[in-house]
Amino acid sequence: MLTFLGYAMVASFMTLIMTRRMTALVALMIVPIVFSLFAGADAQMGKMMMDGLVKLAPTAAMLFFGIIYFCIMTDAGLFDPLIRLVVRVAKGDPLRILVGTAILGIMVALDGDGATTYVICTLALLPIYKRIGIRLQYMATLLLMSIGVMNILPWGGPTARAASAMHLDVSDVFVPLIPAMLVGVAYIIGVATIFGIRERRRLGKASPADITAIETNLAEVPEYRRPKMLPVNLALTIGLIYALIAGLLPLPILFMVATALALLLNYPEIEDQKERLSAHAYNVLSVVSLIFAAGIFTGILAGTGMLDAMSKSLLNVTPDWLGPYLAPFTAVLSGPATYVVTNDAFYFGVLPILANTAAFYGITPAEMARASLVGQPLHLLSPLVASTYLLVGLLDINYGQNQRSSILWVAGLMGAMLVGALVFGVFPLKGSV
Repeated sequence: MLTFLGYAMVASFMTLIMTRRMTALVALMIVPIVFSLFAGADAQMGKMMMDGLVKLAPTAAMLFFGIIYFCIMTDAGLFDPLIRLVVRVAKGDPLRILVGTAILGIMVALDGDGATTYVICTLALLPIYKRIGIRLQYMATLLLMSIGVMNILPWGGPTARAASAMHLDVSDVFVPLIPAMLVGVAYIIGVATIFGIRERRRLGKASPADITAIETNLAEVPEYRRPKMLPVNLALTIGLIYALIAGLLPLPILFMVATALALLLNYPEIEDQKERLSAHAYNVLSVVSLIFAAGIFTGILAGTGMLDAMSKSLLNVTPDWLGPYLAPFTAVLSGPATYVVTNDAFYFGVLPILANTAAFYGITPAEMARASLVGQPLHLLSPLVASTYLLVGLLDINYGQNQRSSILWVAGLMGAMLVGALVFGVFPLKGSV
């Protein structure tokens, strides 16, 4: 019963938002409450929701201060040289702009954090896209795929979970995966090329007037720009990214401290600080409210036992003849599995059981851990992933439309990584009995 309710809850949520019958904010709160009542958990509902809120509070804090930090950096002009470089190299050609978007997304995603990648890339590229008329959905799809690959970096989270679940060193899981990740990067650039050719045919190259307008706009220096602070802001941002990678402090704390320093250094006057915070209040409110709403969704999903029931049900879809092929099967399963359940549920609940079965066929825990990471690109489209709400919010595109437009390209990326993993021997196609 709980398994059915769990899948029905996720399906209902997705249907309501993709058909635009509810906003994601409303659906994230109303749908789980209704299904919690069906599950007979009304007495514990409040505690479940609070547990979900508490669990996602650090994520909300990280996004809150992460958005503020990078908005301040944008206001101060940190990314102006990067934007000018993109404009100069692209010369108004949509193909070059979209390929540049893919490369920029992959490079920025080296920090392994989706929210940071989305904020930096959208703020840097959005004016160019709007001026030339390039579809914003293409940017969303490319950035989703970029973080889908780069999230496998050890500090991104999933690799550490998989290694911990298998009691392995992270390097044993990650290093052999690099060739498959490179195949994924090549796929993303290929998709960007397809998007670029489409837009070049639709729009042509930007007129000299458009290019001049963009360059003129970039040449204008608003009063809140701080060009003289560029070296300081660059050093602060590099230091922040290093601290994120090194894990010197929890992510929310790092962003809080960095935001305080950014405000103090760039806008020492209190009135200027208030003005900058007010200018970005809407972006913060629209995203953080979704994160807290998602806390209700995940809290009820886990607290009612639906999450555990869904995780166990995934094991029942494995027929006996699939035993020797458990590694590629796990790779394929990891996409839809981490779409409907959290990474924690899959890596700590499902993967150990699959790996235990795979050992009978000579498939090592390290190989199973690597296979389980192939589905991460599809995981990024899950309604349980908070950063995706940030992306669609920054680009002002519909969440459901983003799902429909991106899912096939993302599935293709997952397939490309699976093929790359098999070709380079990251895990075997077939084990031995």
